[in-house]
Amino acid sequence: MSAIYLLHKPYRMLSQFTDRRGKGEAPRATLADIIKVPGVYAAGRLDYDSEGLLLLTDDGALIQRISDPRHKQPKTYRVQVEGSPDESALDALRQGVALSDGMTRPAKVRQLANSGLAERTPPLDPKRHPLTTWLELTISEGRNRQVRRMTAHVGHPTLRLVRVAIGPWRLDGLAPGEWRRETLHAPRITTRRPPPRKGRGEQR
Repeated sequence: MSAIYLLHKPYRMLSQFTDRRGKGEAPRATLADIIKVPGVYAAGRLDYDSEGLLLLTDDGALIQRISDPRHKQPKTYRVQVEGSPDESALDALRQGVALSDGMTRPAKVRQLANSGLAERTPPLDPKRHPLTTWLELTISEGRNRQVRRMTAHVGHPTLRLVRVAIGPWRLDGLAPGEWRRETLHAPRITTRRPPPRKGRGEQR
């Protein structure tokens, strides 16, 4: 059986274990700050400024099945966008939009009354963003910064993006920086909290 680790990647953390920063650049938080399991790698990635579910395992075949776009593993995001999208903007996302690398597949989209998520640290500045809307989007492909590009295309740039599900795996019950181990076809086990960080430089 394969072990898989579900991790809630915090905002402003790399989805890798090392920071290949340039000379003189401040170090950034990495997965090594919160998960101490040898030999595991992320199946896919999340951008530095995105949050939410990241899957890790030491099973190379499983990584391939999760991350290969040919398997069309659905990914669900809760997205806080600028402004208030009307129905035509939402319909455009549902039908697929033309990006620089081609048409996207149709997305499942719904507007949310609230995100159901804790406030981000640091939070958005309400003076800079007085009107925002939460959407839930499910896509079945994984282009670079795809959700952000899709919402910008319909006139509503993404301000906060949190991945809440990848296929059957969900973020439920995990706070930022927490993780849990699951064995495929076996019950879930205990949630782990991250160790305290010491001596970490300023994030960028």
